Amino acid sequence: MIGDSTMANKKLDGGNPERGWGHVLAGFFSEDIVVDNHAQNGRSSKSFINEGRWEKVISQVKKGDYVFIQFGHNDEKKDSTRYTVPGGSFDDNLRRFVNETRAKGGIPVLFNSIVRRNFISPDDKDMKVDARKVPGAATKPVEGNVLYDTHGAYLESPRRVAKELGVAFVDMNKITHDLVQGMGPVESKKLFMWVQPQTVPAIPQGREDNTHLNVYGARVVAKLAVQAIAKEVPALAGYVRYYDYVVAKDGSGDFFTVQEAIDAVPDFRKGVRTTILIRKGVYKEKLVVPESKINVSLIGQEGAVISNDDYADKLNRLGEKMGTSGSSTCYIYGPDFYAENITFENTAGPVGQAVACFVNGDRAYFKHCRFLGFQDTLYTYGKHSRQYYEDCYIEGTVDFIFGWSTVVFNRCTIHSKRDGYVTAPSTDQGKKYGYVFYDCKLTADEGVKNVYLSRPWRPYAQAVYIRCELGSHILPVGWNNWGKKENEKTAFYAEYQSKGPGANPQARAGFSHQLKTTKGYEISTVLAGDDGWNPVKNGNAVFEIKR
Repeated sequence: MIGDSTMANKKLDGGNPERGWGHVLAGFFSEDIVVDNHAQNGRSSKSFINEGRWEKVISQVKKGDYVFIQFGHNDEKKDSTRYTVPGGSFDDNLRRFVNETRAKGGIPVLFNSIVRRNFISPDDKDMKVDARKVPGAATKPVEGNVLYDTHGAYLESPRRVAKELGVAFVDMNKITHDLVQGMGPVESKKLFMWVQPQTVPAIPQGREDNTHLNVYGARVVAKLAVQAIAKEVPALAGYVRYYDYVVAKDGSGDFFTVQEAIDAVPDFRKGVRTTILIRKGVYKEKLVVPESKINVSLIGQEGAVISNDDYADKLNRLGEKMGTSGSSTCYIYGPDFYAENITFENTAGPVGQAVACFVNGDRAYFKHCRFLGFQDTLYTYGKHSRQYYEDCYIEGTVDFIFGWSTVVFNRCTIHSKRDGYVTAPSTDQGKKYGYVFYDCKLTADEGVKNVYLSRPWRPYAQAVYIRCELGSHILPVGWNNWGKKENEKTAFYAEYQSKGPGANPQARAGFSHQLKTTKGYEISTVLAGDDGWNPVKNGNAVFEIKR
């Protein structure tokens, strides 16, 4: 991307809320698309070339790369370092960008300038240049209800060059004109850098700026831009993604923390999912998804990690031990929660109980997620919670999958870091199912040799392994009674067609079972409950991201 401040990435110091629409663009594409934004504040097409910025960009362009080009705001400025003539030098610079991009095998796309928020009629034919005003610093003309253009002929140059050279063109001015005019003079301030004094450390005096977008405005404009890009550049349409919120450490989203995004989800939003993209980064926070935040989807880009380091014996703010439940990195209470491609980790290490994820809500679904910790990594807490884990990775040492819930693990990797126990279910008496593992792979660190499949945290614990590949770290006896002989009468532990060096049906504990059939253990049956929940039906259509 090459352009001016309305497109550029911004500094984040002092909570600066200014964003160019290019800064947030990556949040609207799949990870197949990499956005490299070279737009700079204050640059025109002329100064971008003369400062050597274009030379740097074109040297990096490879065959198949797209180059998005948007200038005009500063080409209008009358100073000699930036000023260009529409129909003359401005057009020539745009032609140069296009032709040199094509010579490298790239694909140029031209954009014209976004509007200024100008609801004041011009006094003469000169272009009105927006100034950044301090609130209350001067008397300003009264705004009307009509949005007036400030760019004039500079809007036509990109359109003209695009038509002349057969290049895709996106009319950003019309897109943003319709947006701002539709919102009107009052509501449209929400898009731009109208900042009250003493509210943002980066701008202590405040600002009334009708040219530059804030976080909300950049996200709104970028979404409209992407919709137009998908239409004008069909080859990119398949990579477009729409999320309700984006979390990003680099300022390219709506929020910097996952908790801020969760807090922004409307309470009890029924009949529709709220989708949240978490861009690459380690987010150190204690995340709580409250019961009122229903139908939430967290989608992580590669390298999205939610992390913390609390543990049971660590003291809270009141000087009390946190306990196992208090140690968790993430708490999920809201029903119909979905997470994909996210790592939940507790980095406290081997210090006793230190939970990575605590799941209480019903109908929770995790896909391609990682759960990292040592003791008590994954706490399936809810007694009335059904949970489904597909193609996930879970690691730990002792009882690292534990709790009351009914849970299916499908094609997961379960990794033991030390000798210990894979699971510690506490299934309630009368519950038909506890933990069911389908086609999972149980692995271990080198040197780990003494691991049990399960021990009963409560007397009626249930765990069943179906067609699982068991490593040599699994003890021949397989199951442990937690030192209580009476647990052998009430717990239900079983396997079906276990394979691998850890599969040893003849040597298993006498109170365990070898199933002859999987009837009654179908995923749809185990998780059905009273509402027939089936998370794998129809290719998980309910969780698909809007495109």
